[in-house]
Amino acid sequence: MGSSSDVKATLGDLERESFTALLSKLIGEARYVQNNPPDLIPQEDRIVRHVLDSLLPLSTSTGGGPLVVSHVNYHPNRGNLIVEYPGTVPGKILSFVGMHMDVVTADPSAWEFDPFSLSIDGDKLRGRGTTDCLGHVALVTELMKRLGETKPNLKSTVVAVFIASEENSSIPGVGVDALVKDGLLNKLKDGPLFWIDTADKQPCIGTGGMIPWKLKATGKLFHSGLAHKAINPLELAMEALKEIQTRFYNDFPPHAKEQVYGYATPSTMKPTQWSYPGGGINQIPAECTISGDVRWILTDILYSVTDVVKKLQEYVDDINANIEKLDSRGPVSKYVLPDENLRGRLSISFDEASSGVACDLNSRGYHVLCKATEEVVGHVKPYSITGTLPLIRELQDEGFDVQTSGYGLMATYHAKNEYCLFSDMSQGYRVFTSVISQLED
Repeated sequence: MGSSSDVKATLGDLERESFTALLSKLIGEARYVQNNPPDLIPQEDRIVRHVLDSLLPLSTSTGGGPLVVSHVNYHPNRGNLIVEYPGTVPGKILSFVGMHMDVVTADPSAWEFDPFSLSIDGDKLRGRGTTDCLGHVALVTELMKRLGETKPNLKSTVVAVFIASEENSSIPGVGVDALVKDGLLNKLKDGPLFWIDTADKQPCIGTGGMIPWKLKATGKLFHSGLAHKAINPLELAMEALKEIQTRFYNDFPPHAKEQVYGYATPSTMKPTQWSYPGGGINQIPAECTISGDVRWILTDILYSVTDVVKKLQEYVDDINANIEKLDSRGPVSKYVLPDENLRGRLSISFDEASSGVACDLNSRGYHVLCKATEEVVGHVKPYSITGTLPLIRELQDEGFDVQTSGYGLMATYHAKNEYCLFSDMSQGYRVFTSVISQLED
C-alpha cells in the first residue's frame, strides 16, 4: 500500500447498518453478561458467538480470509477472543485491547427504556453496554472485519483482544490476567497497546490508585446522661479523622505534574462509610469505625502505596500517644479517664490497595493517538481520572506500552439509561484507521 492515506481510504468509514446490527445482537445478550458474583456470573461466550459470526468467514479457520482467530477459555462459557490481521514486517505490531464482554448490572424498573435491547433515537444508541463496553466490542469487530475484507498490505500486524471479566475481579484467572500469565499477549509488547474502554473521545493518560482504610475508635460505653463518665468514640473518631486529613493534605499536596496529566482533582483521603455496634439513643457506644479510601495520583512517580500507608499509620500512632491534645467537643468531652486508667484509642487497617496508571507521554503510541484524535475529532485534550483501572496497571507492570481511549460517554458510564452516540463511535473508527496508517510510516 503506497501511503497512509491509502490505508485510510481502503478501510473507509464505519458502516452504520452493519455496526448497529451487530450492536443490537450484543445488547440483546447484556442480561446474561451482567457481572456481580455470586448472583450474576457473566457468560461472555454469548458475546463471543456474535463476534465469531462476523469474523470467522474472513479467517484462516474457514479458509475465507487472513484473520487468525483464537478463542481462549479458562472458565466454562467465559471466553476471550484474540483476532490477528498479519502484517508483512516481523515484530512490527499494534493492538487494541480491553474491549470487555461483561457489563455492570441494570434494573429495568429504574430505566426509561429496556436496558437489554438496543433502541435507537436518532444519533443515540441506547442500552446497557453501549458505552461500557459492548459498543467498543462492536466497533473493533467492525474494524477487524474491514481489514479481513479489504486485505490491505500492511507492515504492521493488527491485533484485537476481546476480554472477559473486567467489571468484577472476585473470580480471578478468567480474562486478561490469565492471558498475560500464559504469555498469549507477549508479542504485543513490541508495539503500542491501545486499551479501548474509557470515554469522551480523548486520550485518558492517567488513573488513580486506591487504598481502602478503616479507622476504629475505642472509648468507654456509658449512659448519655452521664457523659462525663464516658469516652465517646464517635467524637474521638471525628476529631481524629479531621486531624489525619489535615496532615495528609499537608504531606501530599497538589503537584505541578498533575496539570500535565490533566487530573480533575489532587490526591484525596476521605470517609465514605460509618458503622457502630448498635445500642439505644441514650447510650454512648464503646466503639465505632469510619471507613473510606485514599485516591492518589501519579502513583510510583511521586510516591508509592508504602509511602501513603506508612504516613497514615504514623498519624494514628502519634494521635494515640498524644490523645490528650486532640480537640474535644464541649466541657465534658474527653478521651482520657485518669481515675479509671482508661484512654481512648485508635487503630487503622487497610484492605488491598491498587496502584494507578501514568501513561508514557513520550511513547510513539501516545503521539499517534493524539495526532489521530486531533485529526478526526478536531482537537486533542488528554485527561486523567482518579478512578482505578487495575488491569491497565498490571499490563504496564508487565512491560506493555499502554495508551487508553474510548468513544462512549462518561456521563452515562455505569449509569441508568446508558447510551452512546453513533457519531462518536464513527469518529473512533476513524481514529483507529489513522493510528494504523501513521504506524505504517
